[in-house]
Amino acid sequence: MRKHYLIEVVQNDQLIVFCPPEVIQDKKMKRIAFGSKSMEVEFLPHPDQNDRIVISRKIQEAIQFPPFTIPLHAFLENEILYIGPLVGIFTAGFTSFPQQPIGERTLFFSKLLSVNKSVGALPFVFGEHHIDWEQGTIEGCFFHDHAWQTVEVPFPNVIYDRLPNRKSEGNPKLIKIRERLQKEYLIPWYNPGFFNKLDIYERLQQDASVTHYLPETYPFTSFSSIETMLSKYGHIFIKPKNGSLGLGVHQVIYDKYSDDYYCRFQDKCEVNRLRKYSTLERLFQSVFANQSLDRMLVQQGIHLIRNEQRAVDFRVHTNKDDLGKWHVTAIAAKIAGQGSVTTHARSGGDIKTINEIFPKEECDLFTEKLSNAALLLSTALDTNIEGIIGEIGFDLGIDRNGDVWLFEANSKPGRSIFSHPELKEFDFLTRKLSIAFAVFLTEQSLLHPEELFK
Repeated sequence: MRKHYLIEVVQNDQLIVFCPPEVIQDKKMKRIAFGSKSMEVEFLPHPDQNDRIVISRKIQEAIQFPPFTIPLHAFLENEILYIGPLVGIFTAGFTSFPQQPIGERTLFFSKLLSVNKSVGALPFVFGEHHIDWEQGTIEGCFFHDHAWQTVEVPFPNVIYDRLPNRKSEGNPKLIKIRERLQKEYLIPWYNPGFFNKLDIYERLQQDASVTHYLPETYPFTSFSSIETMLSKYGHIFIKPKNGSLGLGVHQVIYDKYSDDYYCRFQDKCEVNRLRKYSTLERLFQSVFANQSLDRMLVQQGIHLIRNEQRAVDFRVHTNKDDLGKWHVTAIAAKIAGQGSVTTHARSGGDIKTINEIFPKEECDLFTEKLSNAALLLSTALDTNIEGIIGEIGFDLGIDRNGDVWLFEANSKPGRSIFSHPELKEFDFLTRKLSIAFAVFLTEQSLLHPEELFK
């Protein structure tokens, strides 16, 4: 990680910034900036402190720096010393309760913001109603000293998109805000948009380095196409193009010996069901009677490796770091519940570490295969999708031949795997890097804006 400095505020009105000599060196500096605010100041080397940048109360008020003593990075460009990054985390679903400002997601955000000291960044949470366009400021929700507090700050250096669902993402008012901050204020905005399964599949099909990870996937068109896939693979999955959490996933199985069809799914009462039908038409009339099939896709069934007769797939998290490089930050095994069509916990699934369920040799082999696949897929998605991606959660499977398959890629991955006690450190790592990536984006926006906004 890059070096960062403690930002200290002293109680005087001098327009002087004291910096470590290594920051000043022979550089010519005229202004200090924080977020979108800057002012002209004098720079002097700090007489006896090499770990901090000291600003006066007057400078603090002018650039709207919060009243916190915190470590931040220092960027120099065009005779301006930028301290930051100031990272705005954009979301929706705010409440009027001071101790629970983002409702049931407050705990997640408090943990996310708590990585600030280890990263050298200052993150805050905000929504559309916190923005003052005339003043160019935001009433940011900060988590500092184990408590929530609201502080007015300038527009941030970068924005991390944490909108909670597709409904908020499709809200015209929120779309307009994102476009305005990106286009008028040139603020890098990362992790925009939930992925569409079919769109992801079609884009990855264009990249020869990852096509071997892709199961056959098509939009639903006709019974005959399903019959063809069933005769080829024995079973298929029918799932919503924009689904999540395993909702609406159906497994259709064809028994060529009895000429019967089976459908495994979870009903509205969250009970796992397995039904038998004599024809495919009867299956669809019964199971999909009230569903719009044009919103569905059909995917090749994979014979997954098993643990105690239960199918296993894997959640693999990847994150970019403060140098813009991809890393695998967490791997967990998800074991299907009894009679479940998916491995989700809500369907009776269990979360385990790989070394809990496989011998060391297999564990090492699977970890390497999953890591290699996730890094290749991350790079491919980064190349083939619009916008700036900083994190991805992959659902990957390994079949009985040891081949890796991609089932889903999530731009805003859930965090249920981190309930496992042995995955706590990876929970911290994923949060840390999701904010550390803002350091890279801030530097890029100052030094190479043409790369970000091309």
